[in-house]
Amino acid sequence: MCSLQSQHFLNSPLLIFPKFNDNRKFHLNRTRNFGQRIGALSSVEEFLPNATRRKKDSLWRGGFSLGVDLGLSRTGLALSKGFCVRPLTVLKLRGEKLELQLLEIAQREETDEFIIGLPKSWDGSETPQSNKVRSVAGRLAVRAAERGWRVYLLDEHRTSAEAVDRMINMGLSKSARQTKTDAYAAVILLERYFSMSGQGTEIVLPKRVDLQEKLRKGALDNDFFPDKPEG
Repeated sequence: MCSLQSQHFLNSPLLIFPKFNDNRKFHLNRTRNFGQRIGALSSVEEFLPNATRRKKDSLWRGGFSLGVDLGLSRTGLALSKGFCVRPLTVLKLRGEKLELQLLEIAQREETDEFIIGLPKSWDGSETPQSNKVRSVAGRLAVRAAERGWRVYLLDEHRTSAEAVDRMINMGLSKSARQTKTDAYAAVILLERYFSMSGQGTEIVLPKRVDLQEKLRKGALDNDFFPDKPEG
């Protein structure tokens, strides 16, 4: 194709919601025991993935998506512009360097959302690696929200196996497959995301109200790299 444990929840810098099909409301307020009130969130419908927007409006052509297959040492990227999904690159970075590089690539490719693969077992349960991916997604979501960009998680079960099968069918050599598997896994992830019209995605939402407002307004026109010197 071209219930949450309240203390843990309130101490976290993020709010993570599954994608719902209705207009239910979430009112998330701190009590006196937890300090300052954090405000109320409107419907999750305010933060629709691009794939869902496309399904709701067949004429909508906005929004580019960056698929991210996070690994222990390598991260594969795929890009969706319009109806085309293609492998982009494989990054051998970790920590803050990886997060900043993802932001730079998103800026260059004019994407406004990240679709990050969440490792799960065959029965849908999360794995120890899931927690690591959630941590990276959480930090990235805070940085991305400064630009009005959204971060989502989506089950990536068997994307790597499907990527290998596809590359074999394409006739790629073993050495080529070894270097490109992560990028093609990100392709499979994005294709799954669009074929499901965004169903099953979880938005990783910063708790800061000002960042939520930036997400509601959408991507900003001005550059936001505060650590980058001007000129």
